[in-house]
Amino acid sequence: MTMGASYNPDMQNFWRRPNRKAHSPALAVLTVVLCCLTAFAAKDFVMPDAHPARTYPAHDEHPMEKVSVAVDPYDVEYKANIFTINYRNYGFMPVFFVVTNDSDQPVALAAMKAELNTVGRDKLYPLTPEDIVRRISHPSRSDVPTLPIPLPGKKVKGGMSQKAMDEIERAQFGAKAVEPHSTARGFLFFDVAQISNPLAGASFYLTGVRDAKENELMYFEIPLEKYLSAPEPKKQ
Repeated sequence: MTMGASYNPDMQNFWRRPNRKAHSPALAVLTVVLCCLTAFAAKDFVMPDAHPARTYPAHDEHPMEKVSVAVDPYDVEYKANIFTINYRNYGFMPVFFVVTNDSDQPVALAAMKAELNTVGRDKLYPLTPEDIVRRISHPSRSDVPTLPIPLPGKKVKGGMSQKAMDEIERAQFGAKAVEPHSTARGFLFFDVAQISNPLAGASFYLTGVRDAKENELMYFEIPLEKYLSAPEPKKQ
């Protein structure tokens, strides 16, 4: 046996042990990032259920024709969280659009025209899915930030995933008619990037709704102050 310090098996095991203290911060950060990405990837858009249009604060009802129309802006975070895309980052405002037909005949929506008039006399029209995809895929305005992380899934256009493309298509209001005693719903998207407070003093107009005999119903008008002044609903 050679002279010198005695053999200590604990010292050998010490050098074999990983330095947990040194690696723990990086591991924690990595864990958080992976959890966020997993949660984001797992989230799916689900169309909200619709109540009868007349039960929403911002609505217009035609008692004679028994048709009601409502709009419910998704302008606050807890409502907009149903989407996987943060549309507000790109200057879009989603508006939940509801049409209820309480009559005994269908009403046609194929020729309908929706319009949001702001207090500054701007006339805003619903965007097409192509309009939305174009801006998200190729944002040109410096004050419209992109998402901090890429949308998960297979990229199909301009860095957008198929999942994001599907959400944009599925969220759109696409009903061409409303059957008797039923409700149609979906989202209309408006470009409000240049407007600081698009809802204050604004009004929503709808024309082109026709009855079963092809007669056009009187236009619907909904002041958005009805929505802004309504008591805030309890969050689920």
